[in-house]
Amino acid sequence: MVLIMQLERVTATNGNAVWLSSESTGQSKVALLRSTLLSAAPGQRVVACLDDGDDMEEAQLAAQGAHLDSAKTISMAVQSNMRTDAGDMWIDTFRCVLQVGDGSCMHEAVLQPLLHEAAAARAREQRMAAQLASVQQQLRTAQQRLLGQLPSLQLKLGLASLVEHLRQNAPGHAAAETPDFGQEVTARWPGYPALRSGRAVEIFDRLRPEILKSLSEAARPEEALAQFDAFLAGLPAGVQLFSLFEANPQLTRLIIDICATAPGLAQYLSRNAGVLDAVIGGGFFEDWPGTDALRADLAARLARQPDHEARLGAARIWAKELHFRIGVHHLRGLIDAARAGTEYAELAEAAVAALVPAVIDEMARRHGPPPGRGLSVLGMGSLGAGRLGSSSDLDLIVIYDAAGVEASDGPRPLAARAWYARFTQSLITALSAPMPDGKLYEVDMRLRPSGRQGPVATALPAFRAYQRDEAWTWEHLALTRARVVAGEPGLGDEIEEFRRALITEKSTGEMVLADLASMRARLAEARPGGAGWETRDGPGRLQDVELFAQSLALRAGSSERAVSAQIAAGREAGLIDEEEAAVLSETADLLRRVQCVARLLTGGEPLPEAPAEGGVRLLLRESGCDSLDDLRRALDAAARRAEEVIDRALAGHRAGEAK
Repeated sequence: MVLIMQLERVTATNGNAVWLSSESTGQSKVALLRSTLLSAAPGQRVVACLDDGDDMEEAQLAAQGAHLDSAKTISMAVQSNMRTDAGDMWIDTFRCVLQVGDGSCMHEAVLQPLLHEAAAARAREQRMAAQLASVQQQLRTAQQRLLGQLPSLQLKLGLASLVEHLRQNAPGHAAAETPDFGQEVTARWPGYPALRSGRAVEIFDRLRPEILKSLSEAARPEEALAQFDAFLAGLPAGVQLFSLFEANPQLTRLIIDICATAPGLAQYLSRNAGVLDAVIGGGFFEDWPGTDALRADLAARLARQPDHEARLGAARIWAKELHFRIGVHHLRGLIDAARAGTEYAELAEAAVAALVPAVIDEMARRHGPPPGRGLSVLGMGSLGAGRLGSSSDLDLIVIYDAAGVEASDGPRPLAARAWYARFTQSLITALSAPMPDGKLYEVDMRLRPSGRQGPVATALPAFRAYQRDEAWTWEHLALTRARVVAGEPGLGDEIEEFRRALITEKSTGEMVLADLASMRARLAEARPGGAGWETRDGPGRLQDVELFAQSLALRAGSSERAVSAQIAAGREAGLIDEEEAAVLSETADLLRRVQCVARLLTGGEPLPEAPAEGGVRLLLRESGCDSLDDLRRALDAAARRAEEVIDRALAGHRAGEAK
């Protein structure tokens, strides 16, 4: 099959040649090139015709990025001033030629026959379509005439079935045969919720042959079929989605690629099938907009909603589309694990930042505006450090300053403490409550002062006093990664100033290393971890390295939040040497990359011993290893080296009371 993409004045058809127009989709030429390449199969040729003003370098990067995760090769050749009389297609400036397959360049001698073949195929398709349309019109006319003469509904239904049979066998209508593949699995499909209605079955029956054919051609066909089966079983309904597949064949290939590579992402998709609208809506493969643009976009969407519940639903749809986009970009090799972690964190921050004023407005409508100066929301843990995974929860703290105001002023006034406590509960609900569009994030508030025993919202004076006089060492370690993500800016600046001052004040504490040794001992007993795919728990693994990095930042009096920056601060303060810093940073980076890929592939479940073939390629690409065995050995070796560094730093410090 030849796939030719002409990005200017062309029409769409369904033959050996496929003509795409950027004007018809609303996408940029480079975005259309990228999305077309992503749906191309091995052996297909993709010819992109770009104007002199188009960005050739960007087009080449788009093409290369689309195939980083496969064995497909891409080469470029530049042709100019080419013209063909094939059909009605004219190319005045032929600037960029890409071939997917054997990697050889297409020069004029190769290209010219392809264009003639494409035009001839297009002409044959048009003639066949005209013949089919004529036959179908004759059948419809005959059907209407005869149905009017038949007295019996049963006879009418019988004739309608006959007409459908004739239509299926009309000239130009080739009935596709379902591959003899996976019959034991596919036998379950009629009982799935997505195939309850006759209309859904009708559409899916037209899609089924191509779906099964593509699944049978996957690297591990049975595995890909099992994941597609799980995706199909999880769909609550099918008519809308199957219609979308039928109108956009590239979506079907994307789904199959996801099923063959990332079962966790496929499960996410089955629960949130509406995110596919974003794939065909334009902009799906464009660059990440960044935190400020995300905040503004979501705030504008929420402002257009009629009520609070509608705003919460709109926030879920918006966030899920972007969450899926990050996963697909990572899966396709358009971004790496580090970039994906940053984007997941920026998405979460934008969601919290936009929902905080929405929840405040709803509280103000019932109880009046916030008493006093208002509130700030702190992101803790990975959110504070600016790097999340695809299934991470959010660690949050709410701090407020009533500034002496005792109660709110509204229809149903509340005492200041009660107002902020109810706001916090409402924010948790806005983020985590199940709704028709799902939920956004799980929220963890245990890092607040006094943990579960403390109030859900903390007054600023109480927060300061607690951190100075009562907080345990682990709470000071957690504070090294705290970051204001939403709320009243002036209050947020004051909290950040206090955080920096407190870290400097506590940097001289003599018990930091002894307390850290005590924490490590308790963690080793509670969650000993293991070898191989374990990335979080165990000596020298992520939690161990991150806690030690936080202790370095605290002892160095550094306000840095990211693990690598905290390790660098410890090196600059002379707490560890350059070699030890390199060991810790490299270990944390490798473990983070594998963890990010694992969460994408499994949805947060443990990584299986033998991941899907596409998942293996992604793991090896991120780690730079040649095989899974090499990667397991690299993980174990990195953890051992990090454990040795931490053990040396804690040598001589007896594990005692962590305070």
